[in-house]
Amino acid sequence: MSSVLAIGVKGEKFMKKKTTYDKAPNDISEAILSSKRIDDFLPPPESLVKKEETVKIAISLSKKSVDFFKEQAKKAGVPYQTMIKNLLDYYTAHYK
Repeated sequence: MSSVLAIGVKGEKFMKKKTTYDKAPNDISEAILSSKRIDDFLPPPESLVKKEETVKIAISLSKKSVDFFKEQAKKAGVPYQTMIKNLLDYYTAHYK
């Protein structure tokens, strides 16, 4: 009969080696005092969701352009229509 250990149970061959932290500071307060504050650089969650009015249109594009965007979008894992929309938005923002 084979012996099966439950998760978290110390066995004869498991958890024998004690973890040591050679590079850790001797005193945690020393580590806190020597740490550097980093300003919050992330935008707030509500600004991550773009709520922008959109308009559906029908447009004829060259096959080579559509093929290019489909290929690039596949590599990036995004819909090609979104990639084209974002390109137009960047262009508009640049020249506005």
